[in-house]
Amino acid sequence: MGTTTFLYIIGFVLLLIAYIAFTYNKFVSIKNKVEESLAQLDATLKKRFDLIPNLVETVKGYAQHEQATLQGVIAARNAGMNATTIEEKDVAAKQMNGALSRIFALSESYPDLKANANFSSLQNTLNSIEGEILSARKYYNAVVKQFNTFLQLFPSNIVGAMFHFSRLPYLTVDDVEKKNVIVKF
Repeated sequence: MGTTTFLYIIGFVLLLIAYIAFTYNKFVSIKNKVEESLAQLDATLKKRFDLIPNLVETVKGYAQHEQATLQGVIAARNAGMNATTIEEKDVAAKQMNGALSRIFALSESYPDLKANANFSSLQNTLNSIEGEILSARKYYNAVVKQFNTFLQLFPSNIVGAMFHFSRLPYLTVDDVEKKNVIVKF
């Protein structure tokens, strides 16, 4: 084997190592973005969970016989606070959405509650936080899409398999949220 052939082989091996290192670093970079986006979502969900006790206390004074609804909200909050995986957090967030919609529906039955300034303030704050949660979910799903796509593309899929990277889950909308809202006047 000649010197030139040996240099070509060394050059090829160095390029291969450089490509593997570059691809691995890109996987790590994107995965860190996923973790950052999940942390942002967690922080926003915590803001929502922190408001729930105040909301429940405000509603309690006006709707004392609605204990099942209030307990459902507390149970959904506790499930969200105790969730550890992204799947558990997603399920808990969906439960919380349902529980909050039942709380806000109560305000229609109790005009004094609807007129309460504290309740209105909490409702407005929660609506604002819901917008933040939606943005955080969109960002998370966008970064997960970037990661999953890079994981599936050739030849980065080979490097991904070598280092045991696997697809990440998306946050989805449940069937209840997908239904069309019927508005009647």
